[in-house]
Amino acid sequence: MPPEGARRILGKRPADWLSVLRGIFLRRLSGLIAAIAVTMIVFTAINGFFLTPVNLIGLLRSMSTFTIVAFGETLVLVSGELDLSVGATYGLAAMSFGLLWMHGTPLVVALAAGLLVGVVIGVVNAWITTVVRVPSFITTLGMLSLVQGVSFLISNSQSINPPSRLPGFPVFEALGGLELPLGGLGLSFGIPIQIAWLAAVAAIIGFLLHGTLFGFRLAAIGGNLQAARVAALPIRRYKFWVFAIAGACAALAGILDFSFIGSTTPNAGTNLTFPVFAAVIIGGASLSGGRGTVLGTLIGAFFLSLLSNGLSLLGVGAFAQLIFVGLVTIGAVALDRWTTAWGGQTQSLQL
Repeated sequence: MPPEGARRILGKRPADWLSVLRGIFLRRLSGLIAAIAVTMIVFTAINGFFLTPVNLIGLLRSMSTFTIVAFGETLVLVSGELDLSVGATYGLAAMSFGLLWMHGTPLVVALAAGLLVGVVIGVVNAWITTVVRVPSFITTLGMLSLVQGVSFLISNSQSINPPSRLPGFPVFEALGGLELPLGGLGLSFGIPIQIAWLAAVAAIIGFLLHGTLFGFRLAAIGGNLQAARVAALPIRRYKFWVFAIAGACAALAGILDFSFIGSTTPNAGTNLTFPVFAAVIIGGASLSGGRGTVLGTLIGAFFLSLLSNGLSLLGVGAFAQLIFVGLVTIGAVALDRWTTAWGGQTQSLQL
């Protein structure tokens, strides 16, 4: 591509990029929103408990932490890379925080160290991917195994359950287990604080991806790497940032779930990678990079949780639920490939 063409594409104003992203969102997610509506109607008709406030609040709480991880993964996919290590990062961050705290480290310091574990893993992923030039799929697949091994090593393959006598235990409990009161609305239950965490992270990542020059350039890097190089965008630095943010999101989610459950295990997060990717891809992100939205990821995660929750109420076993989720994910990836071949993604970003 000539330098003039690259500068024309990458020099778009934020309003132009927002217009492009809005068009992509409407085309890709309108069908998903319709599917959610139909699914909710069917589940409600079969089981009236499905649409009650108690069940919907529980559904939102159950999706909150893996959606936080998915927000970080969205940034990575938009940049044109993959991070398969987020599930292992989730587990190691929680385990590191818990062990430090239980061995006398002040709670705040231990929390910061747990989050730092996620950031360091992300930075190492970025360094190997961008400097050593190992494809991110291979890098993060290897990192997944390495991080899981470290988690088993430092925990001696044992789960941990912090005793209530530890200094700062009420704060630890509140991080992921507090319920925000809704007495003013006449409801007998509160909003789990994990939903508030979800909203806060969604707002931060959403602003970063859709409201800043960083986000616009990140989409350009993922959508057309050659043009980004011609335009002299800081590709390496941007990828370091997105991997670090993805690691921090995974670490935060692991710590929040540790707080909610009250214990953690060395293999915590091992089953997290697939639903995270499923939510991001179902929500309209592209495996080839350049496309992805926070709102799309949120809707994709909601749809997955909706299926899981509704099938559980109907008495469908866990294995059958995996079949449904797998079919939906394959369909979403097939749709992504079809629309990309048809010209929906790359051509839209280059208009």
